[in-house]
Amino acid sequence: MLENILEKIESLPPLPQTIEEIENFRKKKDKEIDELVKIIEKDALVITTLLKISNSALFGFRSKVETVGRVISLLGINFTIYVAISETFNNILTTDLSPYCINTEDFTKASSASYNLVNLWLGDVDNNLKEEILLASILQEIGKFILSELIVSRGLSEQFSKKIEEGIDTVDVEKELIGFTTSQVTAEIFKYWGFDDKLVNMIQFVDNTNICSAEYKQRAQVLDVIKTACNPYSLLSDSSTKKALKKAISYNLETDFLNKAIETLQNRLLEH
Repeated sequence: MLENILEKIESLPPLPQTIEEIENFRKKKDKEIDELVKIIEKDALVITTLLKISNSALFGFRSKVETVGRVISLLGINFTIYVAISETFNNILTTDLSPYCINTEDFTKASSASYNLVNLWLGDVDNNLKEEILLASILQEIGKFILSELIVSRGLSEQFSKKIEEGIDTVDVEKELIGFTTSQVTAEIFKYWGFDDKLVNMIQFVDNTNICSAEYKQRAQVLDVIKTACNPYSLLSDSSTKKALKKAISYNLETDFLNKAIETLQNRLLEH
């Protein structure tokens, strides 16, 4: 099975030039907004996605956001970078996500919620940790596109979807029917595309933090909590958030701010 997964990953196209430019920009110590705007303005689809996400209920801005410059001023350089990279990945990995009982819009919404939850939870708790895992939080689930294609090709869609609808944890279903989890596949995708080792290592062990090295364990645990709460099939539902809080307690992570962050995002969704 691993061979099939690696074959699918190695058949992916190279990263577009826009993303290479954004990744180079991201690594700079001194970042100028105008430079990022010029890079993003080359890609109409990324612009559309940024404006759509910025005007969604999860952010709750009172006035409509209409330009890339405005997005960056309101949400920051890092957020703009993360969304641009995520949207490009979504377009490269165009597989139907129906085995997971979701579509690409559900996936994008969950990615945005993940970003918001990291900011609201960790912003006042550990800003350095927040900055380290923001990119991973919004991208850690892209392995689902590869796994979804494999599930369909092996005729497992109906069986897989049924277990998801029954409320069985997605990771457990993946392990049972495929033998690999989304986090493991995402890590392999990032290895193939040449992203830095830190990103790969913190994602690779999200579904098995017990074997993660001490250096990356806390990051992996936080990502697991985020992924659980922002499950695209049941985004910020009572069931998902209870599981997330339970994991946070077991990992000895901060929970007061986490609980408040969850309530804030749930209220935003209810208001729209």
